[in-house]
Amino acid sequence: MDRLRLIDRYALKLMLWPLVGAILVTLTGLLLERVLRLLDVLSGSSNRFGFLTELTANLVPHYLGLTLPAAFFIALFVVITRLNQDSEIDALLASGISFSRIVVPYLGLGLVLMCLSLVLFGYLQPYSRYAYRAVLHAAENAGWSGTVQGGMIVSPNDKLTMTTNFADAAGRRLTGVFIRQIDEHGREQVMTARMGQLRTNADGESATLTLERGLQLGTDRRGDPQVLSFDTFSLRVPLAGAARLLRARGGDERELTLNELVTEARRPDSLIPRETLIAEFLARLSRALSLPLLPLLALPLGLATKRRGAAPGMVIAGLLLLTFNQLLQFGQGLAASGKAPAVLSVGGPFVLFTAVCAATFFTSRKRPGETPATVMVEHVADWIARARKKMKMRRRAPA
Repeated sequence: MDRLRLIDRYALKLMLWPLVGAILVTLTGLLLERVLRLLDVLSGSSNRFGFLTELTANLVPHYLGLTLPAAFFIALFVVITRLNQDSEIDALLASGISFSRIVVPYLGLGLVLMCLSLVLFGYLQPYSRYAYRAVLHAAENAGWSGTVQGGMIVSPNDKLTMTTNFADAAGRRLTGVFIRQIDEHGREQVMTARMGQLRTNADGESATLTLERGLQLGTDRRGDPQVLSFDTFSLRVPLAGAARLLRARGGDERELTLNELVTEARRPDSLIPRETLIAEFLARLSRALSLPLLPLLALPLGLATKRRGAAPGMVIAGLLLLTFNQLLQFGQGLAASGKAPAVLSVGGPFVLFTAVCAATFFTSRKRPGETPATVMVEHVADWIARARKKMKMRRRAPA
């Protein structure tokens, strides 16, 4: 028993850093891609980086839930491939430890991650999703408070737009100011100035912008163009407040916790269709319950990589996981549109994925080196080799 416990500790120790590394790399990549898009959305906000920090923090539970299955499988595959290449699994089998016993510590880790996923999918994500929308709503409807950042475009109303090349830390002292304004007669005026100074007025509803050394381009009453230069010019700029309130949480099924989904599905007067609620509930459960199944798939595919390398096994596993995720999303769409019951359209892919993982594992127990998984990997490896050969021949062919 002590020897088996030592093996379990060794197996889990090998999993630690690959799992942490896979989670961090995948999560960071997803967040960076989203942050770049958010920077464009928040380009007109006076508190851009403050909103960006809050939005990114609220995205972590969502992307962590997406990252966890892929990171867990990548870590499993890396560790099992390493044990296989170093013949450590052969040594374990030769010492009398069964194929089923080798997978036990990884199943235990999968169960722990499943519980974490249930918390993420069931409770943290609904609240963080609504919090993300609340912060984004505040950023889009916060109006203008009388400060400007360099490169920021400010439009307090539909008759005034201004921007500046540079601004100090307080957003009050401006350099390179450009203003487009529509006056009370509907005529367009454009002003540029080297310097500008912003000061919020005592009424709290406007600010005074004092421009220095600038030009004003516009038209007179007859429509003739005119250009005026000035040393100092003061302009009253209205402040803009929040436009509208955010709806309460629960208008979207993805904002409901697991308990709330069940409660809402039982209500006869629910605003969200019952099949949509059931599909969302089953999809979250399916994604969480799939984690303990991944070791059953990773161990046979990892053992099949000794002769052909890890690439074919990774390709097969990636296709299976991608297909499973896409089938869940497709099933949710069918249930939401009323074309199929949620139990069949969402539960079906999970049952199929479970059957594939179980069949792959149980057919590999007697002869780990020669299994259906091995045959599949061999075919994929041959296909990859043929594709590489054709590409090399095309490159060598004369133009």
